[in-house]
Amino acid sequence: MALFLSPPKLVLLAVHLAVKADIDSLASLAAHHGSVLRKELLLRILLTYLPETLPSSDYVTLIEHIERGDFPESQLDSTDNEQKHETDISPVESLTEEEAIKKVKKLRLLPLSSPEAAPSTAEVAADDTTSLFLLRRSYKVDEEAGLLAELPALLTPFLDHSPAIRWLLVSTILPLLRRNCEYYPNEPIPYTLAAFQRLPDRTIANFLLSQTGAREEDYGQIGRDLKGMIAPWMLDMKRWNTRGQKSGSAEELTPRGTDTDEDPCPGWNQVLRWLTSNASKKWRVAANAFDQWEGPLSVDLGGILGGGEESQLNDEQRRHLDWTYAQAALASTYLITEASVEALEGAYAILNRAVVIANQDPLPPLQNAVGLLAPLAEQVDGIVASPKNATYLRNDLLESSNVLTWPTETSTAFCQALIISAFILTRAGSPCTLRRVGELALLQDEREQKAEALKLIHALANQGPKTDDKFWMKSRDEILWLRDWGAEDAWGATDSRPKGIFSQLKKDFLEVEFLKALLTNTRYALAKSIYEDSVERPLDEKVLKDAVFSTAMTAYDNASNPNRTRGGLKKCDDIIKAFPNMISKSDPVSQKIEALLQATHALSEFRLVLKQGEPFTPVVLRVHADPISIIDRILEQNPKSYTRLHDLLDLGTRMVKAGLTATTKTPASKQQHSSYTAATLSPDEETKQRLTAERRITAMCIDAALTEDDFETAYSYILNRLSPPSFQNKSSTPSSVVIEDDYSWKAALQAGKYRRTSRTVRPTHLGTNASANPEIRHLEQRIECLSTALRIAPTPTLQEILNAYRRAEEELDSALKAEEEAENAWDAAGDSIHGGQRVPGAFGTPPGRKSTVTGIGGGSSAAAAAARLSNSASRPQLKQKQTEEAPMSLFDLSRASVLSAQKNLSALSSLQRVAGGLGGHLGGVAGGLSGSVGGLVGGFTSSNTTNARNSISSDRDRDRDMMRPGSRGSTSTAGGGGMASSFYSDGGDDGNGGNGNNGHGRVRKRDQLREAAMGTLVSGVGWLVGASAPAPAQGGNGNSGSTTTHRDD
Repeated sequence: MALFLSPPKLVLLAVHLAVKADIDSLASLAAHHGSVLRKELLLRILLTYLPETLPSSDYVTLIEHIERGDFPESQLDSTDNEQKHETDISPVESLTEEEAIKKVKKLRLLPLSSPEAAPSTAEVAADDTTSLFLLRRSYKVDEEAGLLAELPALLTPFLDHSPAIRWLLVSTILPLLRRNCEYYPNEPIPYTLAAFQRLPDRTIANFLLSQTGAREEDYGQIGRDLKGMIAPWMLDMKRWNTRGQKSGSAEELTPRGTDTDEDPCPGWNQVLRWLTSNASKKWRVAANAFDQWEGPLSVDLGGILGGGEESQLNDEQRRHLDWTYAQAALASTYLITEASVEALEGAYAILNRAVVIANQDPLPPLQNAVGLLAPLAEQVDGIVASPKNATYLRNDLLESSNVLTWPTETSTAFCQALIISAFILTRAGSPCTLRRVGELALLQDEREQKAEALKLIHALANQGPKTDDKFWMKSRDEILWLRDWGAEDAWGATDSRPKGIFSQLKKDFLEVEFLKALLTNTRYALAKSIYEDSVERPLDEKVLKDAVFSTAMTAYDNASNPNRTRGGLKKCDDIIKAFPNMISKSDPVSQKIEALLQATHALSEFRLVLKQGEPFTPVVLRVHADPISIIDRILEQNPKSYTRLHDLLDLGTRMVKAGLTATTKTPASKQQHSSYTAATLSPDEETKQRLTAERRITAMCIDAALTEDDFETAYSYILNRLSPPSFQNKSSTPSSVVIEDDYSWKAALQAGKYRRTSRTVRPTHLGTNASANPEIRHLEQRIECLSTALRIAPTPTLQEILNAYRRAEEELDSALKAEEEAENAWDAAGDSIHGGQRVPGAFGTPPGRKSTVTGIGGGSSAAAAAARLSNSASRPQLKQKQTEEAPMSLFDLSRASVLSAQKNLSALSSLQRVAGGLGGHLGGVAGGLSGSVGGLVGGFTSSNTTNARNSISSDRDRDRDMMRPGSRGSTSTAGGGGMASSFYSDGGDDGNGGNGNNGHGRVRKRDQLREAAMGTLVSGVGWLVGASAPAPAQGGNGNSGSTTTHRDD
C-alpha cells in the first residue's frame, strides 16, 4: 500500500504517476502524503515529467488543489480512494531504500524560475510557485508540443492569481494564438512563445500585421485583426518606454518641436507607420482599418476577462494612443495617391474618424458637404495656411511638430476643405489628389492655380451636360468657392486674402473662363441671364466683349467645315449674336468676324486642298500669312472658276474687311485671338488693301484663263477691268491712297504674249467691227492687251512690253498683207472664170486707184472694218453668180442697199468723231496705229520711252470713252469679243507729207460722208439705171481714198 511507502519511494512513485499522466492517482498520492510531496516539489515533478501533450483541462484542477493546499474529501478517504483508485506501487515496491535514494538523487527536476526559458518568470516573486509553474509550463507546452491553443485553458483559471499570468495570456499568447491558429493558420509566425516575446516591438507589430489586408477578400477583417491582435498586445506595460515620460493633462499633448523625448511606444509607432504605408500603397486597407477600428482602446479579448475592461495604461498613455491614432488618420489622407471619387470618399471617412477621436463635432457626409459648400476659410488660420507648411505634406507626417496632421480643429478644417476641393475637381473630370490641392493652397503659385482652374473648366465644358442649367449654376458656385473656400459668404469675414486653391486668381478670370465654357456648350440663354441681364453684372462690358469674341474665334478655329450654317462656324455666329445688347452689328470687331464668316463660307463653294491629304479647315484661312493666295489655289483646283470673277473679288473684299490681309500681322500673332480682334485698319489702309486685292485677284483670273486657253475671257477682263488707277474708282478712292499694283501689267503682258493654238477657246461671236480672219483678230486683241500693259506698267518694265508690242505689230502687218494678197488672188480668179464678162450694172475701176491697205490707229479691228467699208464702196465689178441661183428682186436689193448704207454711215460717223484726235502722232497703241507700221516702230524706238508712254496713254484714254459698251464703232462681248474702234485717215497728214506734198486742199468730212453714201447707193442700184460710179476724191498723195478689194463670199 502507498500509505506505508518511504519518502524516496513516494517521490519515485509520484514521478512515475506524472510520467504516466495518472492525474487521479497522483492527486490521491499528493492528498495522503502532503508532508512529503510538498507544493514546490510536486509542481517541479509535474513541470519536469508531466507530458506536454496532455490537455490542460486534465490537470488544471490538480494545479488548483495544489495551489490551495487542500484536496477533496474523496481524495482523503483512504478506504473509498483505495477502492476507486488502486494505486499501483509495483514500480517502487521491489526497490530497497538505498536504491530508492539513489534514484531520487538522480532525478533532475526543472526549476520553477528560469528567465532564460520563460521570460515572464522574472516578473514573479520567487515564493509564488504556482505562477512560476504556470508560466514555465506554458512556455514548455508551446516549445515542446506546439500546443499554443492549450495555454488559455491552463492560464485562464489563474488570471487573478498573478498579473504576469494575465498579461502573458492577454498581450502575448492571445495575439500570437489568433495570428497563428485562428486568423491565418496557413501563414503562421515561425517563432515559439518565448522567442516571439523576445523580439523587438516593431518586429512583433510587423509579424502580427503581415497578413492583414494582404488579400482583397480579407479587407473586411482588417478591423478584426487590429482589435484582436494589436489592441490586446498594446495593453501590456512592457510595450511602453516609461523613461522620461511626461505626466500631465491633455494640454501637454499639443504639437511639440523636433527635440522630443524618445518614442514612448515603439510598437504602436510601427502600427501607425503600417497604417500610413498602406494609405500610400493600398488606400483601401487604410480606409477599412480606420473605418472598422474605432481606436486603440477598442479591444477584443474574446471574453477572457469576463467582459470587463482592464488596462495597465494610465490617462496620459491613453491620450497618446488616441491623438497619435488621429494624427495617423490625418496623415493617411494626405498619402492617398489615387485621384478618384472613391479614394476621396475614403479619405473623408478617415478624416471623420480623426475628428471623432479628437472629440470634435462629427463631419456631415461628403455629398452633403459638397452640396452645402459651407464657409471654411474662417476656421483655417494663418498658421496652418502658411506656405512654409507645404513641406509637411510630404515629410514628418507622424511627427507631433506637424501642424497639418496634429489633430486640432484648424488642421481638420483645413483637411476637410482640401478634400472637398479635390472632390469637386475629380468629380468634374479633372482628377486631383489631396496632396496636390494642398500644394495649390499652401504654395499659392499663380501659374499652377491657373493651369488647374483651366483644366477644371475645360473638363466641365467637355463632359458637362448640354441642357442642364442647374448643373452649370452649381458648377459656377463651386468654382467661385474653390477660390476663397466660402469667405465671401461668411459673416464678419475679416481676412481679405483668399485661402482657397485658386486664391491667387482674380474673380474676373474665373468668370471669363466659365463664360467661355457656357458658350462652348451652347448655353446662350443662361450666359445672357448671368452676365448681361443680371442687376449686378459679374463682368465689365469690355471684359465681357473680349471673352465673347475670344470664344467665338475658338469655335471658328475648331471648325472643320467652312459652311457657316454648320458646326463650328454656326456656333461662332451664334455666340456673337447671344449678347445683342452688348454687341451690336455696328461693332467693329463684330463686323470683322462677320466678314470672316462670309469669306470662309464663300470658300465652301469650291474644292480646295492646301496640303496633300489634309482637307481645308477655316483656321487655315485665319492664320494664313497670305490669304489672297488661297484664291490662286482655288483657280488651280476648280476648272472654269476664273469666270466667277465677281464672286472672287467679293471674297477678296471680305478678306480685307476681316483683317486677314493686314501686313503688320505675322502668322504667329494671327493665332492669338486677342491680337486678331484688337487689330483694326484705318479707312485709307483698308481701301488700299481692298483695291490691291481686287487687282491681284483680277490678275489671277486672267492668268488662270490663259492657263486654260480661254484667251477671250482674259482679253475681256483686261479690256474692262485693268484700267489706270486714275480712272478707276476715282470717286471712292481718296487722293492720299497710293496703290502699288504689280499684278495687272504682268497679267496684261502675259495675255499680250499669248499665242493662239488649237486648244484656244473660240469666241462665241465676233462683233460688228471685228475681222473675220481669226488670226488677225487675235493679233489685234494681243496688241490691245499690250497697250493696256504699257499704260499701267512701271517705267523700268516698259522696254520688255515694247519689244513684245513690236513683235505683235510685225505679225499683224504680215497677216494683213497676206490677207490682202489672198483676197486679190481670189478676186482675180473669180473674174477670170467668166472670161472677162461682167455682171450687168457693174462699173469699171477708175484709173489710178490702187488697192492698198491703210494702217489705221486705234486697233487693228478698226482697220479691218474700214477696209471692208472701202471695199464695199468701191468694188470695181460684181462677181458673176452661179447660173442656178435665182435673181434678187428689186425690192430686196434696194432694202439691202439701204441697210448697207446705214452701216457705212454709222462707221463713218464714228470715224469722224475719232479721226480728229489721231493724226500726226503715234496714237494706235490699243487705240489704233495711224500711218504705217514702220512709222509706229520708228516712233517708239527713236523717241524717249517716257514720251511714248505719255502719248500712247493720252490717245488710249480718249479712245476708251468711245470703246465702252454703248458707244458706236465699238463692241465688247462677254466671251472676249470686245472690238476696238476702226478709223481711217481723212486725207490729212499721214506722216508722209500728206496734202502738203501734192498741193491739194483737205476734203471736207461732210463731202466724204456724202460721197460714201452716194457711192453705196449707186453701187447698189445704179446698175439698174446704168449710172456711172462717182469719181473718187483725189488728195495728197492719192492714197486718201484708196480701198481694199474684198470678195463677198
